[in-house]
This record gives sequence, structure tokens and C-alpha cells, in this order.
Amino acid sequence: MGTKHKCQVCHEAESKYKCPSCRVPYCSLVCFTKHKETPCAIPVPVEEKPVADVKVVEKRPVKVDEPGEVLLKLQLESIASSSEIRNDLMDESLQKLIHKIDCSTDPETELDVAMGVDVFRIFTDKILSAIGS
Repeated sequence: MGTKHKCQVCHEAESKYKCPSCRVPYCSLVCFTKHKETPCAIPVPVEEKPVADVKVVEKRPVKVDEPGEVLLKLQLESIASSSEIRNDLMDESLQKLIHKIDCSTDPETELDVAMGVDVFRIFTDKILSAIGS
């Protein structure tokens, strides 16, 4: 028997169907209609999407103030298995924000700036929800 998934529209019921365009799981005609209010498309596999001018950055030490700030393997798997988070990562503006934080010499300041951008703040809320925070 297949893996059970929650409806990615209402986030309450078990999904029974998948959108024929983007494969997002949904539970009912009501949720499908709501999902279709926003245009969707077949997701482009990551390996087929061109990567825009990626610059290699020197590795820097990871600073962790509290051991509780480090995610557990189960939490990372929860993030990776979320189709909603994976779909959000297709957004080029979100990719640029994450890249800017990752490449910054002052990532904490860049993170604070990014939190002022709606698409990034909504994305982080979805991650926190996925890991149960």
C-alpha cells in the first residue's frame, strides 16, 4: 500500500488525488478548485533546470550556539519529503535570497533582511511547520 500524504491545500485530510499538472496531492473537489485558482504547471526536475551563475564559496566553520539548533535526521527528511517546500524552492526569487544568505560574509544580517521578504518568511514558516517547531 502507498504512503499516506496530507492534502497540500487544506493540510487536514488525507489526500486521495494528485493534480494532473503539478502532482500536488489534494483530498476533494473543493480543494482541487481552490488549488486551481493559482496557475500550476508540471514541475521541472532539478537536474534539468539551469543553475544561474553559481559561484563557489570557501567553506566556513559552522557556528552553533545551542545544540538544539541542529536539526535531527528525521526533521531533515521531513523537509526533504515536503512537496510544498520542494515546489517553493523552484521560485527563482527565493533561490536568490537563499544563495545571498549562503554566500554572505555576514549571513545573520542577510537572514534578518530576508525575513522582511514575504516569500522567504512564508517559506521559513513552512519549514518550521514541517519539523514540528
